[in-house]
This record gives sequence, structure tokens and C-alpha cells, in this order.
Amino acid sequence: MSRDDMNAEQLPPSMETLIVAPSRDLGDGFEVRRALPSARRRMVGPFIFLDQMGPAGFAPGIGLDVRPHPHIGLATVTYLFDGEIMHRDSLGTVQPIRPGAVNWMTAGNGIVHSERTGPDHRAAGSKLFGMQAWVALPKHHEETAPAFVHHPEDTMPFHEGEGVRLRVITGGMHGQRSPVQTLSDMFYADVAMDAGARFVIPAEHEERAAYLVEGAVEVDGVAFQPGELLVFRPGQAVTLRATAGARLLALGGEPMDGPRYMFWNFVSSSKERLEQAKADWQAQRFARVPEETEFIPLPEAPLPVRYP
Repeated sequence: MSRDDMNAEQLPPSMETLIVAPSRDLGDGFEVRRALPSARRRMVGPFIFLDQMGPAGFAPGIGLDVRPHPHIGLATVTYLFDGEIMHRDSLGTVQPIRPGAVNWMTAGNGIVHSERTGPDHRAAGSKLFGMQAWVALPKHHEETAPAFVHHPEDTMPFHEGEGVRLRVITGGMHGQRSPVQTLSDMFYADVAMDAGARFVIPAEHEERAAYLVEGAVEVDGVAFQPGELLVFRPGQAVTLRATAGARLLALGGEPMDGPRYMFWNFVSSSKERLEQAKADWQAQRFARVPEETEFIPLPEAPLPVRYP
């Protein structure tokens, strides 16, 4: 039986479902694992997209090249464990992101950005390992003006004790609160654990999950491994025990204020708004990223998918 086939009876009572993130090789040895969206679960709180990037090593002259592309109706959260990415957007932002720092980009009514390996790292060869998340915006903020905020590593709350190292990326957890201003009630945290250590995810949010990046953990005696998203039932605290040194992302929040539709890089509570975004991109009405000239045509894809 594969991990994908585990049914509710085989999961701990505190868990609702298990998602095994499939991997995809994007070339040059750069692998991505996508935990959300999944056929088993489309969203967790406001999180509508969750990708693990790498770990990967790039030879000299090779690097990441995510060409300029648009977003509406969401915020992107980039968080790295290793390496560096150069962010550029249509607001004129040029910002490298490094491990432990947070890039929070609010797309709102429309933004375009690129993500690349900077010239120095490209020339020397580099590593890349991190997470990319999309957070759906509440209906009354979907058409807000686009914005970008960078929070350096030394501004992010960090706590260490009893074999656990906790960095809160957004929201609050265990007495630590992130300076990142979000538009909905949510939490997102980087948790590193020594073998034998325990970490509790409180019950205060209705929708909660943990994505295991490295190592091994167990919940109520059931073991889990890297690349798995553990989605928990509401109403009770959950204890994770590291059976080996482990690293995970704890995430969640309150349910969204209605369903969302997704097409390509666009998220909205309205299918009509997605059609407008598609037409605007095809007609090149989105603002451009300064000094970037590449254009990605609108992909051919099925009709927008409803989440959840």
C-alpha cells in the first residue's frame, strides 16, 4: 500500500487527511514538490498553494529563471532555508531574499514579478532550498492595491528551547508574533526539532496542517516522512514528536469567506474576474517589471477550478 492510499482508519484520530506531495523536475536537477492544491484538500485556512523548492544545486552559469508572470487576488510568501532568490516586480522592487527572511507580496488587483538567481550566485554556482506559498485574500481585500514588503531574518521572532527552534513567519505561535502584516487570521511557522523533541500545534485555529520538509515525525505513534502534508482535525491541540532530527512548516488559519477559483497564477472569488485578468494579460495591460522584456503567453488550460 502506498502512502497515498492511507485511509482515515489508519491515520491518528487528530488527523483529517494525509497529502503526499508529488515531485516534478523542472530541469537542471531542480525539483519542486506541490502539497497544495491537492485532490485530497484544496486549501488549509487561506493557504491555496504550497510548493517545496529543492534542495537543488546549480552549476556555474545555471540558476533559477522564473520569468515575469502576473498574479491577482492573493499574496505570495517566499521563505528560504538555503540559497538566494532575486525578486523584481512591477512596483519597481528589487529585493534579494535569503534564508530566514520573508518576502510578502500582495498581488491585490494585479502585479507582475520575476524570481531569478542573481548574477553573482549564477556565476559561482549556487544552492536553493525553500518554500513558496500563496495566501488567498479575503473578498474585501481582493482588489486592494498591490504591495511588497521584505522582512530581514533578524526582524523575525525566534525561540529556542527543549530541542525545538521556532521561527514565526506570519501570525502568532507559542508567545511569538511575526511583524508581517496579513489581511486574514493565519499562522505560518518554521519548526526545527532535535530527535526526541516534541512540538505542539495549538487548537486555536480551525484549519491547521504541518508540512514535513526533512527528517521524521510521528503523531500518536503513526510515522510520517518528508514531502507529506498532515492535515489536522479542528478542536484539539496536536503533538508532533521527532523520531529523527526534523524540520517542518506549521500553517493554517480560519476558513475562507467563501470559495475561490484558480486559473494559472490568478485567484479570485469570481470567475468573471479571472476572465478579466486573462484578457488583461493577453492584451499586455498589466504593468511591466522594469528592465524585463520577456512575456509568457497565457497557457491553455481547463476552466477555472473551484476551491474548496
